[in-house]
Amino acid sequence: MINIGWIGCGRHARQMLLPQLGRNGIRIAALCDRDGDAMAQTAAEYGVTALHSDFQGLVATPGLDAIGMAVGPELHHAATLAALAKGLPVFMEKPPAANAAGARDIARAAQSAGKPVIVGFMKRYSTGNRIAKNVLDKGGFGGVLGITGAYMTAPTYFVGEPDYTGFFLHHCVHYMDLIPWFTGEDFGDMQMRSISPQPGKLLLHLNFTTAGGVIGNVVMGTVQSRGTPMEEIRIMGDHARLHVDNIINVTLYRDPPFKADDPGATLDPTCDTLSWTPNFTAAANEDHKGYGALLADVGAVFRGESRDFPDIADGVRAMERLERMIAGINT
Repeated sequence: MINIGWIGCGRHARQMLLPQLGRNGIRIAALCDRDGDAMAQTAAEYGVTALHSDFQGLVATPGLDAIGMAVGPELHHAATLAALAKGLPVFMEKPPAANAAGARDIARAAQSAGKPVIVGFMKRYSTGNRIAKNVLDKGGFGGVLGITGAYMTAPTYFVGEPDYTGFFLHHCVHYMDLIPWFTGEDFGDMQMRSISPQPGKLLLHLNFTTAGGVIGNVVMGTVQSRGTPMEEIRIMGDHARLHVDNIINVTLYRDPPFKADDPGATLDPTCDTLSWTPNFTAAANEDHKGYGALLADVGAVFRGESRDFPDIADGVRAMERLERMIAGINT
């Protein structure tokens, strides 16, 4: 069992992350939060007695094997550096820092310490996205020619931040990781268009190319209701395309013949459309958002196993792309 010291007892941590730890061989051995009530509630739920109001005290707790955290970007940076200085591996929610320079600080510290830093890019683990990536990796799809994506949210969390810093760091950074993950290449040319009908509400389009010739467009913004599905991916190939809607519905279109004039027409698994949607009536506690699968890799990596996981190098690249995107909006 991995003994982890955890920083951050907010709603996101309590609902999305902490429930995944025990089932993946990770025991919460110590907690840290400046909100004493939230920490006390979390401690009662998990039987934790080592409680700290500052991350330095938590990192110094005897017997820890790793540190985990879901707080703000500045604290992610500072607490991760402190953990690495103690020789402890780290899982952190995204973003890894407030800027790319801070992420590079962590990357250097992780290399010096020889310890992994795992970044919470759970979009890679969302069921629909994983299915789509596996289809691409199997080889039958062919090369990716283009990709379009839409990843929206509401102004709820950002109306008080007219510079949209929180939106960029906590929302847009996901697609700075996910889209290049699908294409297998970094962004090359990037062009931005944006509109803001009123403070807190922003719609932006990112048009991009890659060195290998992939073209694409990503739409992000704070002008949709959180009560509706707000995410879709379209991956275009030669006579093939993949659609991922609402991170759970996947459709693979190939090159079937017309069937209206064929009295013997049937469904051919080699060329007709394939689709998948989850069964929400099943009793199984499925993890379509991807947090469970992400924390399963975290547990494996902390035990020394090999996994293909989003590390701090991925965090650096995502932050560098994000800063390029923001610069394009501001020009």
